[in-house]
Amino acid sequence: MTEEDYKNGQVLLIDKPLTWTSFQVVNKLRWEIKQQFNIKKIKVGHAGTLDPLATGLLIICTGKQTKEIATYQGQIKEYTGTFTLGATTPSYDLETAIDETFATEHITEELLQETTKEFIGEIQQKPPIFSAIKKEGKRLYELARKGETTEIKARTVTISEFEITKINLPEVTFRVVCSKGTYIRSLAFDFGKALNSGAHLSELRRTKIGNYAVDNALSVEDFIENLKETSN
Repeated sequence: MTEEDYKNGQVLLIDKPLTWTSFQVVNKLRWEIKQQFNIKKIKVGHAGTLDPLATGLLIICTGKQTKEIATYQGQIKEYTGTFTLGATTPSYDLETAIDETFATEHITEELLQETTKEFIGEIQQKPPIFSAIKKEGKRLYELARKGETTEIKARTVTISEFEITKINLPEVTFRVVCSKGTYIRSLAFDFGKALNSGAHLSELRRTKIGNYAVDNALSVEDFIENLKETSN
């Protein structure tokens, strides 16, 4: 592709690596495009944040296509991952250490499968305190890291599919199809409570956004290699 192609607008499917922030991916791709074409400025943005401890599909828009970011953000998403039962963390994932442990002896396959049904459809969900949502101009995670507590309002989200795909207690593997604004970390926490136990998210991968699939995405390294090959 040419410089004009990127300026006119491209939709890039990237498989976000573990530990990278979504912002780091955007910065890296923007820098590589600028370097390759020796240009000073080009718009690059992503359509939906993934946490650093998650991997999977990031839709990256360039140039004029950045105006369509909200369209992609609003599409249904699919995730796969792992809940670890019997313990919770303040961040609802592995970013923070375990703060409480719970019994799991009563948890059966039947109970797991039945409990998923409680989360199908429109549900009320509170975002994690460790999230990028703003309250009074500050990100919630900034308050959380200072040890400050704040009341978080529940919001309505829709889960259209929620299935347990593998059970190896205390770990359970899942697949979820959900609306914009759904926090899988919160789903892990709420699922643990519904089991009369506790749970946190120990692995997460975004596999689809609308009709776009991670199977068709490139790694950051492969994108850079293709960029250099196609623009030479």
